Amino acid sequence: MENELYNEKERFISLLSDYGFKATFGNESDTRFLKKALQALIDSPVPISEVKFVKNDISALTKDSRSGIYDLACTDENGNHFIVEMQLSEYPEFIQRMKFYALYRFNTLIKIGKYTFEGLPKIYCIGILASNIFSDITDYHNIAMLRNEKGELIDDQMTFVTVELDKFKTNLKDIQTNLDKLIYTMKNLHKVTKSSQYPQFWNEEWLQVAIHEVDKKAMSQEQRLAYEMTISANALVLKNENKKIEKAKQEKAFEVIKKMLARGKATIEEIAEDCGVTVNFVLEVQNQLSDN
Repeated sequence: MENELYNEKERFISLLSDYGFKATFGNESDTRFLKKALQALIDSPVPISEVKFVKNDISALTKDSRSGIYDLACTDENGNHFIVEMQLSEYPEFIQRMKFYALYRFNTLIKIGKYTFEGLPKIYCIGILASNIFSDITDYHNIAMLRNEKGELIDDQMTFVTVELDKFKTNLKDIQTNLDKLIYTMKNLHKVTKSSQYPQFWNEEWLQVAIHEVDKKAMSQEQRLAYEMTISANALVLKNENKKIEKAKQEKAFEVIKKMLARGKATIEEIAEDCGVTVNFVLEVQNQLSDN
């Protein structure tokens, strides 16, 4: 889906794309949009006056010491931690990944505090998903904390926020909250071609900051280069991923064809048709078996 969000014919780059997300949510030089977006996502009546970006990778995540990374990590003026992750492809176990990120951050805070638990800052782990992960929940925006069976709050030190974009169906005329304005913008900005299509709330300062960053007409040469490099990198990743998928398909087809050839009950043409491969591919498998 990532590459589908880049269209040279459109004026605005999608906020859901890798470039768009980094240029808006990850804009370190101007955090007005991020502060307002975070406040809306965690549903807080208290404005965030300051955000500071922090290291967003997890060192030595794997056996070979490679690190993991999430899209954005920052703290506010009170020391509260925010982790934001964008997920465009299907990921049914995404909530498990959010728990891993949040618990890693929690353990880091405990170590810094020499294994004491007093006065720990809050951790907000925010997941923005293109696909749905909760089949039994209709709301597109959910906030989860530790509660008992009666729904009574046990602890709010760690909060999990999910946004399932596909469930957002609010009509433009009914949009009032900053959260709805944010999600509408994320889903629709890159589809707009005429200024007459702009909703009135796009004139609000915090959204203007984000819109300017993804407006191709306002791009500097450096920004244009960064944008094109992002497209190129994503295209390469997609190409490599397709190669892996194709290789896996061929390996699976090889095993099926090998068994069908061994049974000898189908012609080369029939095997090729049944397996969705070319006749030459079946012949190559046959030749390999003969050589062995």
